[in-house]
Amino acid sequence: MDRILTTEKLTVALGGHTVFHNLSFELERGDNLAIIGPNGSGKTVLLKTLLGFIPPTSGTVLWLPDTRLGYVPQKIDADRHLPINLQNLLEAKARILHRPNAEMHEVSELVGLTAKILKTPIGHLSGGQFQKALIAFALLGRPNVVLFDEPTASLDELSEARIYELIHELQDKTGISIILVSHDLSVVYRYATKVLCLNRENICFGTPEEALTPETLKKLYGAPHQYYHHLHDEHAH
Repeated sequence: MDRILTTEKLTVALGGHTVFHNLSFELERGDNLAIIGPNGSGKTVLLKTLLGFIPPTSGTVLWLPDTRLGYVPQKIDADRHLPINLQNLLEAKARILHRPNAEMHEVSELVGLTAKILKTPIGHLSGGQFQKALIAFALLGRPNVVLFDEPTASLDELSEARIYELIHELQDKTGISIILVSHDLSVVYRYATKVLCLNRENICFGTPEEALTPETLKKLYGAPHQYYHHLHDEHAH
């Protein structure tokens, strides 16, 4: 496999506070990398550093030259009462990127946004529809790596399962590489090819089966993780 991302001894400090330090890991083309860890462990800051939004204090982030990044944030600070619909937003981004409108319809179809949903005012979209809209927005420009920051944080359990299934289907159809921040270990076991355990430092990195031992999870979360044994047994079967 081709290595698309290499980070070496990555450290980020903000306002004199070290968010994480000395991270080293890789992403291969086609990987699904899950980043897990407790609240405040630096997961979102790491994504923003990989995207170039936050410069590292030390260390390196090296993407292959042909890498095109897409980003699905945990939430967006936008006025959902604006009198615009989803199609208006997607068309605006397509114009900025100089992409044809056909691509907008292509990504909408990929994520299951119907013509009716595209014409729906932003404020009238359900949580699941709005999350699909963010994914479609990220896919414009044909990225080959998409970073997801807890994409189901505000959804109910059923909508959450559908979004994770959609992300998995998108990877199967398009071959994109994925970096996904998640608190749901069942998703990690089901879909991730690699997992990075982050709590201000690199606690573990490897396949879920290799990395997520009871000892590692205790070190990561400070106590035995309540989901580990059930999910490990389920995965084994």
